[in-house]
Amino acid sequence: MAARIERLVTSGTFALDGGTWEVDNNVWLVGDDHEVVVIDAAHDADAIAEAVGDRRLTAIVCTHAHNDHVNAAPALAERTGATIWLHPDDLPLWKLTHPDRDPDAHLVDGQVIEAAGADLTVIHTPGHAPGAVCLHDPGLATVFTGDTLFQGGPGATGRSYSHFPTIIDSIRDRLLTLPPQTKVLTGHGDPTTIGAEAPHLEEWIARGH
Repeated sequence: MAARIERLVTSGTFALDGGTWEVDNNVWLVGDDHEVVVIDAAHDADAIAEAVGDRRLTAIVCTHAHNDHVNAAPALAERTGATIWLHPDDLPLWKLTHPDRDPDAHLVDGQVIEAAGADLTVIHTPGHAPGAVCLHDPGLATVFTGDTLFQGGPGATGRSYSHFPTIIDSIRDRLLTLPPQTKVLTGHGDPTTIGAEAPHLEEWIARGH
């Protein structure tokens, strides 16, 4: 039985470099009736736990450590016993939100996280954050891009720990090489596909964001 993908939208604030913004985040659940993985535990541990229901939550995978993507992770892990996974390059960002609680495990480029028929391959895609990752499941023809790639362009690179040339390299070399029909499920906003975004790379480079 193939895994299915569920989307939960949670709301809260994103804070960095002394600024605070209201944001809506996509929380993705990948699994079946028995077992599930959460991608980005944003804002509301209660709402995410309710979406998980009586299924076993095996992993909380953080696409990066900006507070709006990880602020509910420890509370959700405490309730469910799930493992929090983060790329080690994002530990400095993680510590801004959770100074007294480390992630449980470190993501490594190329590793596969399994859940109920899904095989999520970790793709390290720095730029929006040093430890940003995307998760690709060829069987589901889907890539979860966090804040690396959106409908209409790359994630923001105007704040600390981010770098525009780096995110362009990540998108060009690691994401746009995926099959064009691959669904792109993002950290905020609407989904897109690799094929819809790939033709616009040079436009993004020219505009600089």
